[in-house]
Amino acid sequence: MEYETVLDILDDEGTVNLDEREASWRSEGWGGYEASTYATGHPTTTDHSASSADETIPVVEEGLGVGKRDTSHGRVRVRVRTYTVETPVSEMAELRDEHVELVRTPVNRPAKVDEDYRERSFEAEEHREEAVVSKEARVVEEIGLRKTSDTRQETVSDTVRHTEVEVDDERTAVERHDLDRSRKCCC
Repeated sequence: MEYETVLDILDDEGTVNLDEREASWRSEGWGGYEASTYATGHPTTTDHSASSADETIPVVEEGLGVGKRDTSHGRVRVRVRTYTVETPVSEMAELRDEHVELVRTPVNRPAKVDEDYRERSFEAEEHREEAVVSKEARVVEEIGLRKTSDTRQETVSDTVRHTEVEVDDERTAVERHDLDRSRKCCC
């Protein structure tokens, strides 16, 4: 988890996106380190002349840019244990039984000698219904994990810097000038 510790330290100390910072500086006229007096050893001047009247002083104002990044807050482990529970159940079933009975019916008729004296036997089969149980296992629910996300608004506060200009002109009194957001100087 050293990665998360490093991210926490960077968050606490206020990280800077160097690419965004460089683009901001270049839009304000910075030409990069290679073009600076530190790299060349020669002071930069305007293209007219090297007199002090043509030198400029940059007036700087910082803006606050707020970005966002996705951070992991650890894994969530959900343990789901399944087990089988047996529950007794009962249902009523109507079952039918067949019985064979010998039925004697009194009659009075003349006998047919060839037919009535012949040996005979009867057979009948008794039936009885029995309950047959069948079981079918069916999936009735599924359990899974789902991630949801919410959005929130958060106010981010920081300080920004800007340059104030103080002109000490021997011809007039000391004047203080503060620059507005559109960078118009009131000089």
